[in-house]
Amino acid sequence: MMRTYSFLTVLLWSCMLHAVHMMPSQKRTNKHSQSERITGLSGNDGETLHRTKRGWMWNQFFLLEEYTGPDTQYVGKLHTDQDKGDGNLKYILTGDGAGSLFIIDENTGDIHAAKKLDREEKSLYVLRAKAIDRKTGRQVEPESEFIIKIHDINDNEPKFTKDMYTASIPEMSGVGTSVIQVTATDADDANYGNSAKVVYSILQGQPYFSVDPETGIIKTALPDMSRENREQYQVVIQAKDMGGQMGGLSGTTTVNITLTDVNDNPPRFPQSTYQFSSPESAPPGTPLGRIKANDPDLGENAEIEYSISNGDGSDMFDIITDKDTQEGIITVKKQLDFENKMLYTLRVEATNTHLDPRFLQLGPFKDTALVKISVEDIDEPPVFNRPSYLIEVDEDAKEGSIIGQVVAQDPDVTKNTIKYSVDRHTDLDRIFNIYSGNGSLFISKPLDREETPWHNITVIATEINNPKQSSQIPVFIRILDINDHAPEFAKYYETFVCENAKAGQLIQTVSAVDKDEPPRGHKFFFELVPEFAVHPNFSIVDNKDNTAGIMTRRNGYSRSKTSTYLLPVIIFDNDYPIQSSTGTLTIRVCACDSRGNMQSCNAEALLLSAGLSTGALVAIFLCIIILLALKRQRKKEPLIISKDDVRDNIVTYNDEGGGEEDTQAFDIGTLRNPEAREESKMRRDVIPETIFQIRRTTPLWENIDVQDFIHRRLKENDSDPAAPPYDSLATYAYEGNDSIANSLSSLESLTTDGNQDYDYLSDWGPRFKKLADMYGGEDSD
Repeated sequence: MMRTYSFLTVLLWSCMLHAVHMMPSQKRTNKHSQSERITGLSGNDGETLHRTKRGWMWNQFFLLEEYTGPDTQYVGKLHTDQDKGDGNLKYILTGDGAGSLFIIDENTGDIHAAKKLDREEKSLYVLRAKAIDRKTGRQVEPESEFIIKIHDINDNEPKFTKDMYTASIPEMSGVGTSVIQVTATDADDANYGNSAKVVYSILQGQPYFSVDPETGIIKTALPDMSRENREQYQVVIQAKDMGGQMGGLSGTTTVNITLTDVNDNPPRFPQSTYQFSSPESAPPGTPLGRIKANDPDLGENAEIEYSISNGDGSDMFDIITDKDTQEGIITVKKQLDFENKMLYTLRVEATNTHLDPRFLQLGPFKDTALVKISVEDIDEPPVFNRPSYLIEVDEDAKEGSIIGQVVAQDPDVTKNTIKYSVDRHTDLDRIFNIYSGNGSLFISKPLDREETPWHNITVIATEINNPKQSSQIPVFIRILDINDHAPEFAKYYETFVCENAKAGQLIQTVSAVDKDEPPRGHKFFFELVPEFAVHPNFSIVDNKDNTAGIMTRRNGYSRSKTSTYLLPVIIFDNDYPIQSSTGTLTIRVCACDSRGNMQSCNAEALLLSAGLSTGALVAIFLCIIILLALKRQRKKEPLIISKDDVRDNIVTYNDEGGGEEDTQAFDIGTLRNPEAREESKMRRDVIPETIFQIRRTTPLWENIDVQDFIHRRLKENDSDPAAPPYDSLATYAYEGNDSIANSLSSLESLTTDGNQDYDYLSDWGPRFKKLADMYGGEDSD
C-alpha cells in the first residue's frame, strides 16, 4: 500500500518589544506572516516604538483511514521561530484524541497517529497546540487550534434496511406494476469519490420481475401472471457501490412476493350428470345428496350459489348451498309418490356470487349439470280421503244409529284391505263404535248435549296384511240440541209485600234459564197455574223479554192473618216440543215504613210490639202456677227428698234464658224434634245432673206457633212409656236475655230452710203488683 507523508512547516514569527508602552490590542492572521507597527510614547524622549509579532501558521492535516503500515502514520510537525534547537522549548498537544490517537514529540513537535483511524466512526478531529519555555514555564506563543481530517476509502459495502422483504400483488397485474421499493445505504463518504454511490440490480427473479437501478423499485416484468399457476416468488436484489463498477463493494437482500387471488376463474362441474334416489316416504327437507362445482379461486372469489334452472322436478326438489364446503345439497321439497311418478330430472346451475368486472371477458362465471332422481317404492300406511271429519248428530239419536263414515285406502299398488277401529283412549265411555269393514260410525250409548256437546275421537285404519302400517284421523262429533229440558227460575226467588202495599205495585221481577240452546235463542212465557189463574192477591205480567213482573192485586195485607204466600208460576219455552215447568215464588208479608222499606216480617213481632212474646207469657204463666203451689205448703221443705221418692214431685230442667230478646237461648227446634233426644232421655222424677247445652236458635219466622209447640210436648209426655206412674209437672222454662226479672224459678233452692225474700217483686212494675202482694206479706193459708 502506498504510504503518504505530510509535512507542514510552521513558522513562528517573533518580534522584540522595544516600546515602553504597548497597545491594548494585537492582531493575528492565518495568512502570510506580516508585521504590525505599534506606535507609543516613551516616558523619556517621546520616541515612537516599533514591534513586529510573528504567529503560528496552520494548514489542515489530512490522514487516510484504515492505515495498515508497519510504523505509525506521520501527521506533521509543529515549530516556532523561537525554537533555537537548544531544547528549551516544550511542545504540548491537547484536544480530540490527543495522547491516545495522536502523539506529539515534545522536543521536535512531530505528530504521529498512534492507532488506525476509521472515518465512519469519526471524520474530523480538532486539536490545540502550544509551546512552553521549559525554564520559565511560560508560553512563548499563544495556544493555537488546528484540524485533522480523515480521508475516506471504500471500506463499507452497501447494506439494506431489511434482511428480508415481503410483498404482495394481485395476480393478472400488468407489466410495470410496482411491487415494493428496497433501500440500501453505504457508510462511506458520499462527498468523496464514488464509495457511497449505490446501484441496484436483480440477481434472482427474472423474467418475472425487474428493479430500477437507482430507486430500488421492484416491478412486474411479465403480463397475466396467474396465482393458480404459481403463487410465491423469491427475488434477490443486489446493491453495489462505486457506481456499480468493478472493485465496488455490494450487499444483497431477499424479497418474497405473493400473488393474491382475483376472481378470474368460473366454477366448473367435474361431471355433467349426477344420479340420486329417494324413498317416497322421505319427508320434506330430507337431503338426498351433494354436488360441487370446482373453482380454483380463493375466499369470496370462490363462493358459489346453486340453483335449479329447469326440469320436471323443480317443484318437488330444492337445492341449498353449504357455505362452509361450497357444495349444493339437494333436498326433498314436497311429498313424493312412487305410484304417481318414479323419475325426476333437474338442471342445476352453479354461479359465482362475487364477479370482477375486469375479467368478465373471460367467459360466463357459471356452469350447469344434469341431476336425475329416482323414487323408490315403499309400503305406505293407509291414507284417508280427508285430513279430518266433522259429524253432526241429534242428541236424541237412537242407539245403533249410523252417524257418518270415514274412508281410507292403501296408496300402494297392491291395494291391501283395510280395517277400521276407534282409539278407545279418545272414547273411554264407549259411546261410539265403528264397523271395521266399511268405516261407518254408529252410536252405542245415549247422547246428552247438555252434558257433553262435543266428542273428539280418533279412528285408526290398519292394513290387514301388515298391521304395522296404520294411520289415524281425528273425527269431531257435534251433538245437536233437542228441546228436552224445561225452563226454570234463574234462582230461588223469595220476596216480600208490605202490609200497606197498593194494588198494581211491582214487588218482584223473575227470569228463567234453560239448559237447551235453540238456534233462534230462548223465548220464555210466564203465567200463573190454572188453579190460580185469577189470584185474589197477586198477578203476573210477562215483560216479553224472558222476564216477568209480580204485581199486587189489592190494597193492604195482614201479617196476623197470612204471613206467607206461595205463588206457583208456569214457565214455557218456545221450541219444539214445548217444555214447561212450575216454579213457586215465596212472598212474605212484612211491616214497612212510609217509603216501602221493610222493617219486620215475623209474626211474633206483633206480640213484641205490645210487650212480651207468646213464649215469654206462657213461661211466666207456668212460673206463677209453681209459685202458688209452693205457697200453699205450710212447711217449706224440698220438693224431692231423695231419688227414690215416688210421691208427686216437680221435675226441673234448670234451663233458663236471658229474656225475650235473647235469640241465643234454648233451641226450640230441638224441643220440637222428638227424635232429637231419644238416645239420651232422662228421668223426669229426679233433678237432672247436667244442664243442657245452649244451642243457636233458628230464625223465629221458621218456628211453628208456641201454642202448637206446647200441645206437641204434652202429647209426647202422655205417650211416653218411661214416664213415672203418677202425676208430675214438667217445666219448660224458656226465657230470653236482658230480662229485668231474672229467673222466676225457686226450685233451685231445694235445701233452703228459710223463707224466700220476695220484696224485689214490688220493683218490677205494675204488671207484677199482684205477685208482690201475694208473696210480699206474711204467710197465710
